[in-house]
Amino acid sequence: MPLWIPLTIAAAFLQNVRSSLQKKLTGEMSALGATYVRFAYGVPVAVIYLGVLLALTGAAVPDMAPEFLVYAAVGGLAQIWGTVLLVGLFAYRNFAVGTTYSKTETIQTAVFGIVVLGDHLSVGAFAAILISLSGVVAISIAQSHLTLLTFWRSLGERPTLMGIGSGACYGVAAVCYRAASLSLDHPDFLVSASYTLVVVLLIQTATMTAWLGLRHPQDLAASFRAWRVSSLVGLAGALASVGWFTAMTIQNAAYVRALGQIELVFAFASSRFLFREKTSALEVAGIALVVGGILLLILYR
Repeated sequence: MPLWIPLTIAAAFLQNVRSSLQKKLTGEMSALGATYVRFAYGVPVAVIYLGVLLALTGAAVPDMAPEFLVYAAVGGLAQIWGTVLLVGLFAYRNFAVGTTYSKTETIQTAVFGIVVLGDHLSVGAFAAILISLSGVVAISIAQSHLTLLTFWRSLGERPTLMGIGSGACYGVAAVCYRAASLSLDHPDFLVSASYTLVVVLLIQTATMTAWLGLRHPQDLAASFRAWRVSSLVGLAGALASVGWFTAMTIQNAAYVRALGQIELVFAFASSRFLFREKTSALEVAGIALVVGGILLLILYR
């Protein structure tokens, strides 16, 4: 089995863990504050991981070229903006429509990958991404109690555009992270991926520290008060990012993000079997489409 597959599955699982931990912070800070801790508290973990890799392999620290910094900065800021747009959707009554459209991230990642890196998709992979995307949309519609008519009629509305914009930002971030890591031209892909992660987290932490300090100082203070849970969020988030960044260094970012939708399967299993929550037929059909798309991607990428 190619290494990027277990790395992506592990990253998706850890991301699900991180999201669950972040929910514990919602009573103490805003969604932006909870987003900040995943970056700030993830930096030490990423630095330690890079240090261990360098010590074990004896590899040299990669040279930081201007091209690398541009990709790392654009990717890091795009991820922040994607989060801001997604959080901003909750101010709208029909925010569910926007969040559903944000799931187009995988298709947008594929397009950006073709434009920026020339990472073309096979016919089988493209079909797999479309199938899994339809499953994600079905799950979102079921959980949000939307109708297909409402979904399509919302095209052009502000929440829809914000959702598509959020997906685009996440797609840009994924492709830029892959581009940044590859631009290092380092012989060890683990070192390239970890070095890229450290730089990106530092950029994101510095940016969000300045932003929260100026606009939301209460969230910045809360992030330090809740250091115990925040540390766990940072640990889970950094470990997930290690998986994402490494997988995207060795494989097309669109493939990685498409396989990463297995996170929805983990979330579905948790709600169904651990919390005994009821699920609709549309949700089950959506999960089946996601799993089918993932299997198709693995077999015919």
